[in-house]
Amino acid sequence: MRQITNTVLMVRPARFGYNEETAASNHFQSADGKDDADVHNKALAEFEEVVKTLRENNIDVLVIDDTESPHTPDAIFPNNWISTHQNKALITYAMESPIRRQELRDDVLRKLEEVYGYKKEYNFQHYIVEEGLALEGTGSMILDRENRIVYACLSSRTSIQLLSKFGILMNYKPIYFFAHDKREQPIYHTNVMMALGEQLAIIALDAISDEDERKVVKNQLLKNKKTIVEISLDQVEQFAGNMLEMRSNDMSRFLIMSTTARASLTQEQVALIEKTNRILAVDIPTIEKYGGGSVRCMLAEIFIPD
Repeated sequence: MRQITNTVLMVRPARFGYNEETAASNHFQSADGKDDADVHNKALAEFEEVVKTLRENNIDVLVIDDTESPHTPDAIFPNNWISTHQNKALITYAMESPIRRQELRDDVLRKLEEVYGYKKEYNFQHYIVEEGLALEGTGSMILDRENRIVYACLSSRTSIQLLSKFGILMNYKPIYFFAHDKREQPIYHTNVMMALGEQLAIIALDAISDEDERKVVKNQLLKNKKTIVEISLDQVEQFAGNMLEMRSNDMSRFLIMSTTARASLTQEQVALIEKTNRILAVDIPTIEKYGGGSVRCMLAEIFIPD
């Protein structure tokens, strides 16, 4: 199984903005009363720049337009509701926020099936309605696709029950833990503190407070021959964990991040990363501030079936 891909799905926002529902568990979000139209227009310009940058670097981007109705202010972050897999599987997930559940679109699923040939569809959506259990895609889960390991920070958005069900469905071994930010608040999504590539593991090990859980995670990464680039809790606040490794169509390897994250890295961290990847940084301050997510959240990986 391939760990990285050259193709992503992105959703162009129709009305990007601050979501009060998600802010209850996402401490990266902030609201300052700015004009909604101004915030949306700036976010849209940032979105277009990300698409342009990826395409200029020979990475394929499938852009889907968000709909005006229903209002889905976080639609720009599709990786939380869908994941694709080489075995022709499409999986849709159980979103904690009722507003965010409206992002799930059958027309997008049909488009992916038509263009790329997915044949199997699984959904976790009913668990949030019937049992109050959430699992939010590759926000909740960091997939080591080559070694069949799924890493997950448990939270209100990532239930151990659904993580186990995913592991059984897709034949992944779950490694789970609890993690907290520098304010000792629970980290809501694993992908704000961890990113995994073919050779690199970007991770805030200090966020994992339990020593035994921390050792299990670190030892598994080392066992799978990952080079660990450890980031601090302060760097987590700058979205340094919210990165995605991709390859271009000419097989160049990129680590995609925001300029906020790039500015937070030390020279030593950059040197480790650049041994295997070219850093590709994009400027998305509006999306980060009001959406509480960074560039990785904007990119739903498309793993084209064999």
